Amino acid sequence: MLGKKKKKVPPRFELGSLDSKSRVLTITPWNQPSHAGNRTRAAWLEVSEELGIAQSVISRLWQRFQDDGNVSRCYSTGRPRVTTPNEDQYLAVTAKRNRRSTASDLSRQFSSATGTTVSRQTVYRRLGHIGLYSRRPFRCIPLTATHCHLRLTWSREHALWTPQQWSCVMFSDESRFSLQSDFRRTLIWIAPGIRYHQKNTIERHRHGGAEWLVWGGIILGSRTDLPVQSVTMTGHIYRDVILEQHVRLLRGAMGAEFLLMDDNARPHRAIIVDECLQSEDITRMFIIKNNTRK
Repeated sequence: MLGKKKKKVPPRFELGSLDSKSRVLTITPWNQPSHAGNRTRAAWLEVSEELGIAQSVISRLWQRFQDDGNVSRCYSTGRPRVTTPNEDQYLAVTAKRNRRSTASDLSRQFSSATGTTVSRQTVYRRLGHIGLYSRRPFRCIPLTATHCHLRLTWSREHALWTPQQWSCVMFSDESRFSLQSDFRRTLIWIAPGIRYHQKNTIERHRHGGAEWLVWGGIILGSRTDLPVQSVTMTGHIYRDVILEQHVRLLRGAMGAEFLLMDDNARPHRAIIVDECLQSEDITRMFIIKNNTRK
């Protein structure tokens, strides 16, 4: 046993840490001879297959380890930043105060205030670092304080309704589809999670130009067809097309517990509509809507 020679172990490379930016490799030599021969190249091939990197990379790392004693990525400053942290903060505050400003507007305003010239892409990157991105504002109808108060009251009154109670309600609504495109090219600076804040919305009543009107109703487990009208909705059309051909049939199938919820438009409050609902014994469920619709 004493005469048995100890087997030499070829050089091995171990992956000490893998950083997302630098990929630092730590090389640990075990009984490594000073010269590089076939055994060294065989070990490099083995490590190359194991780590999925080229042998030339392992060779350079090993040479750097022999020269400097480490294989950490060399420090590089890169291109110096054009703006300072204080200037980045100023840019963020400016964008939040003027959310409808474009990147070009912010760039010009920043240059005039600080004397530092920045590009539009730099503005995008700086604002993106703090979570501000250029997005279209959320569009809503104008609501007064009275509208908001009445809506909140209605929500609290029905907050404890059971699914069985809601299953008797048919929700109906009508949408207008304009034949003219709305490009919506106005962009604002907005952070995630605050799209529906008032400062990030644009009020708009309706589309202009020619349009089509589509009505639909949904109920738990069922829905109506989609009547399409190329004319303005009136009380007569609402009674003859919507109530007589769709709502009345569902009321007969569900019984006296049936409730109709419309969108509170003016044609839905016409006298002939009220008379039709009363004659068919259809109960209407009132919901607070804005009174600006026509």
